Amino acid sequence: MKRIKNKYIKTTFIILVGLLLTTSCTQKQDKRITIAVAANMQFAIKELSKKFTDRTGIKCDLIISSSGKLTAQIKEGAPFNIFISADMKYPTELFTTGFTTRDPKIYAYGKLVLWSMIDSLHPSINTLNSSNVYHIAIANPKTAPYGSAALTVLKKQDLYKSIKDKLVYGESISQTNQFIVSKSAQIGFTAKSVVLSPKMKNKGNWIDIDEDNYAAIAQGIVILNKHTTIQNGAEKFYNFMFSTEAKKILTDFGYSINNLEGTLNPL
Repeated sequence: MKRIKNKYIKTTFIILVGLLLTTSCTQKQDKRITIAVAANMQFAIKELSKKFTDRTGIKCDLIISSSGKLTAQIKEGAPFNIFISADMKYPTELFTTGFTTRDPKIYAYGKLVLWSMIDSLHPSINTLNSSNVYHIAIANPKTAPYGSAALTVLKKQDLYKSIKDKLVYGESISQTNQFIVSKSAQIGFTAKSVVLSPKMKNKGNWIDIDEDNYAAIAQGIVILNKHTTIQNGAEKFYNFMFSTEAKKILTDFGYSINNLEGTLNPL
């Protein structure tokens, strides 16, 4: 009888330890999420993730690239929990092919600007044809939504044919910015969030591109359906992106949040 009792206690102890280890492991995993982020958000996402971590204790690993490249990585099994895209095309594609927990939702509308780091150069659409402009930076329109928007502007203004040989393509907005900042390109198209970032604010000259010249850059977010052990953390970040705090940060970085759905309680 004593032997049976000891065996019962030992079994119970093993089960309890197992439950504690599982809970501890889950809690530890739930304290870190991996976010795939479109390059136009490279500065804003740092502010957003910091605020989120301060509020929840959940840390964020950021993977920054073009929306198209990130989508390809997700399809190949990259261990991301959240995808923050520069458009709705790629998140919708992932949803329809079964890679997300739900359909994508617009978190902000991006804006396109024309930017130069050359003091004597004052950006305008007409400047692009200037003999002083040899290279014009633009993100790859095949994988970067801001590059696609810039190409739309050039074609709508009947400029593409006359300046196409001046175009230098970055694989993302990040690389496009490098061309502009290094002055490898005299001028270039980028996201407004870049020129309003603390790192770039008041550097160079820029102008807004008339929004009538390109389709609204509706930017989407989705929760990816892998790694369910940290789904709670992913859900919290998703909700946080629609909170009053997040909307304030997005607005400060030049994004428009008009016509979006109501504010969610992030926590």
